[in-house]
Amino acid sequence: MVGGGRRIDIEVGALGAECAIGASVCISGVCLTVAARAPGMLGFDVVTETLQRTTLGEMRLGDKVNLERALPADGRFDGHFVQGHVDGTGTVEQVTPSGQESVVWIRPQSPLWPYMIPKGSVAIDGISLTIAEVRDGAFSTALIPTTLAVTTAASLSAGRKVNIETDIIVRTIVHRLSTMPSSGGLTLSKLHKAGFA
Repeated sequence: MVGGGRRIDIEVGALGAECAIGASVCISGVCLTVAARAPGMLGFDVVTETLQRTTLGEMRLGDKVNLERALPADGRFDGHFVQGHVDGTGTVEQVTPSGQESVVWIRPQSPLWPYMIPKGSVAIDGISLTIAEVRDGAFSTALIPTTLAVTTAASLSAGRKVNIETDIIVRTIVHRLSTMPSSGGLTLSKLHKAGFA
């Protein structure tokens, strides 16, 4: 690919037959466009900005990824709304197994911190999760056995970098409040003082 980008070819099995050239597929939380097809394989052209802002720039041959097709307009919506637009990255600080589940603590890049709400939603490498706890610039989430079995979540370990997509509703509210005039009206500062944010 010209211009400093990169072609990424991914073995996708039967999913390849369902995706046409031009289709959107989420790769570990990053929405990409199918640029090439071969039996059981899909190819994606990834631009420099995406490589720099996500973990895709660090991918190596043989790395496993999470795959998700785009939701059709007439499809049933379930879970929180994930766009595949990565807002930044975070670093896994701790993974604590507890029975069949695991609790993971992740420290997001500081610009993402305002969007981390206890019991709110977040996508980690494209996996839709609920934030359990927020403290000291990090948040935790619990990974159930099903998530550990069918995604790359079981391979998370301290020091690993992950893609983070924040909840679009929270992001929209925070953005709107931060752009309101400081004189009068509802502001993020006022919500903080009142204990709502």
